[in-house]
Amino acid sequence: MLGAIGLDEKQESAYRALVALGAAEVPDLAHRLALPEPDTERALRRLEQQGLAAQSSAGTGRWVAAPPGVALGALLTQQRHELEQAELAAAVLAQEYRVEAHELAVHDLLEVVTGASAIAHRFLQLQLGATEEVCALVTGRPVAVTAMDNEAEEKAAARGVTYRVVIEREVLAPPSGITELSAALGRDEQVRVVERVPTKLVVADRTIAMVPLNLSGAEPAALVVHASGLLESLTALFESVWRAALPLRLGVRGEISEEAAAGPDATDLEVLSLLLAGMTDASVAKQLDLGLRTVQRRVKGLMELTGATTRLQLGWHAYAKGWVAHDLRERL
Repeated sequence: MLGAIGLDEKQESAYRALVALGAAEVPDLAHRLALPEPDTERALRRLEQQGLAAQSSAGTGRWVAAPPGVALGALLTQQRHELEQAELAAAVLAQEYRVEAHELAVHDLLEVVTGASAIAHRFLQLQLGATEEVCALVTGRPVAVTAMDNEAEEKAAARGVTYRVVIEREVLAPPSGITELSAALGRDEQVRVVERVPTKLVVADRTIAMVPLNLSGAEPAALVVHASGLLESLTALFESVWRAALPLRLGVRGEISEEAAAGPDATDLEVLSLLLAGMTDASVAKQLDLGLRTVQRRVKGLMELTGATTRLQLGWHAYAKGWVAHDLRERL
């Protein structure tokens, strides 16, 4: 409880015992704490440095506790001041980094991390440094970082950082995968599933990402990518996989279920078929007895569903997903 103000377990126990007793000699206190007398003496000296204890004027070797309301209040005030100074320093450094970021050389935008331990540590830093959102693609074959089990994720989620995670179906196979996934869903993280993800990936606040380097026969390595076109591409890759994945939900009995994939209805398919046959929006609206805005709204919805930014891309997605091939052949 008092570790935040610099006390270890022995020192905190000694202070609590002194508060309970009012005053005590070293042998008595050591017996109460089940500690050697030298350890108890060192703990008391540390408390004296912190202003939490003092030797009694009534007798040599007798110690008394400082009033908690005064002594702890002073330490907390000092701690808050130091944190404020650290926040100011961090803000200044962040501003300096933003000013210089546009002048970074290519090699400064990419960082190679080698070794399982170093990768796990960098992954931890990405999550602890996130302030808004962490996005991740997770495979069923972890090398340096386990699928969804780490304290940093829990701490980040507790700070209000949102998580969007796409996992491979293989992650759900072992019991540990279900346990970790249930815990993640219980923290209101958004999790979706696909058969395969194209690569492992984590993106923090859309400002930094980490992706593995698959070097056969070598120790694990990962590429950390800072703000750049490559980062934008990796973010777009995540969004593409996210749109195609099926959402997972945690039931009232703790069971995990998949939501049905969203798709076009019969009217959407008719609109697509007519558009691909070369008809204008107005002609499609007249043919199907719909309002022009209704047709345009349905087309916009289909573009959002597929992630298409143009109607040409929408047509490609429609063919790839098999939405219109059969209907279109009948019309042609």
